[in-house]
Amino acid sequence: MKLLFQAVAASLFGLVLFGVLVFWPAGTFDYWQAWVFLAVFGAVSFGPSMYWALRRPEVLQRRMHAGPMAETRPAQKVATVGITATVVALLVVSALDHRFGWSQVPTPVVVVGDVLVAVGLGMAMMVVNQNNYAASTITVEADQPVISTGLYGIVRHPMYAFALIMIAGMPLALGSYWGMVTTVPAVAVLALRIDDEEKMLRQELTGYRDYTQKVHYRLLPYVW
Repeated sequence: MKLLFQAVAASLFGLVLFGVLVFWPAGTFDYWQAWVFLAVFGAVSFGPSMYWALRRPEVLQRRMHAGPMAETRPAQKVATVGITATVVALLVVSALDHRFGWSQVPTPVVVVGDVLVAVGLGMAMMVVNQNNYAASTITVEADQPVISTGLYGIVRHPMYAFALIMIAGMPLALGSYWGMVTTVPAVAVLALRIDDEEKMLRQELTGYRDYTQKVHYRLLPYVW
């Protein structure tokens, strides 16, 4: 029950934090795009978190142990700070766009953004069900196997691939084109994280080198 309470508290805290980062710079609560975005994000993320808390607590514990201070590798500390900063910038810039009317995003495009958020976030959580060791921090456990089936048979980092889909959808869901600018540093920081993560996995995870010979692409087939 303690873990369930922590999961609920963490989910609510995340939504409140997102709300502050959106409504404060927007200068108004009259921002329907933000309300829909928060509803979509909360609905998609809440269910899996509750499932993990009740049925697979070890998975949730790995996901909740997060943040730059939880990372053991310097490059991962930098990457975690960078990812957090880009997400904050994405939300704030999108909200300022709404406040000052820098861009006009049609409702159908906003809906597409919400769909991308739902698909990206939902599929990223599905990846966790395929790989119970997909922790928020970069680490290798003693009994950790190499997962090479399912989505891991297509790209080596499917969770990051779907996270990028979610990030690409967030500015559109918030009714902003200018917010898309922040996705550029997000991709760069994520590439840094992946590059360092793979160095560690090749050294510490048995069978990972062979896996990279079978699955050649990190995020996008035939691209990278």
